[in-house]
Amino acid sequence: MTVSEVLVIDDHPLFCEALSMTLQSALGVAKVATASRLSEALEMLAGGLSPEAILLDLNLPDVAGLDGLIRLKGAVPGIPVIVVSSMSDNRIVTSVVQAGAAGFVPKDSRRDVFVSAFREIWNGGSYTPDGYCPPAEAETERGPESNAVARLADLTPQQGRILQLVCEGKLNKQIAYELSIAETTVKAHITAILRKLGVQSRTQAVLIAQQARFASILHPPTQ
Repeated sequence: MTVSEVLVIDDHPLFCEALSMTLQSALGVAKVATASRLSEALEMLAGGLSPEAILLDLNLPDVAGLDGLIRLKGAVPGIPVIVVSSMSDNRIVTSVVQAGAAGFVPKDSRRDVFVSAFREIWNGGSYTPDGYCPPAEAETERGPESNAVARLADLTPQQGRILQLVCEGKLNKQIAYELSIAETTVKAHITAILRKLGVQSRTQAVLIAQQARFASILHPPTQ
């Protein structure tokens, strides 16, 4: 399979430049678009950008953890998303795959590893890093984070955005103003969000979102 256009979402310019060069010189990608924030990427996609693959860092200025992947998959469900991150913890890789990523490539991988991984994915396969150990099926089914990811993946892009604002402590009136929609529409979305997540309150919905974020891993506390 030949991929002619790729979107790279990462806020490190030097890494974007190096990755773009690899995509173009080693894989023959004709055009590489870049975005430093998820919001910027979503605007580019809504504006008509049609990449055949997307490379996504988990930790961006406006999103962290699986939030970005889940929202991106909801916005462009037909485009393969490859997570490229410096955080390659076994638990994160598992959740990324469960959330629908086409693969996971550690940022510190050698150039030939990137090339092999992208070729494998673009030919219909998937890629996880060497040394990755998938959890046992029973363990995967029991894990609270796995359950949270599955529920969040069912939200529409708008519902995902509203849930993010709820997590930020915004009231319905504030959410309506920020998204330029009616407050009654916000209430309807929140009712649908609670139903999809299988919870009864906003607080419970926030807890579900927090289970999928891995904030403690992506932003470890300083000693």
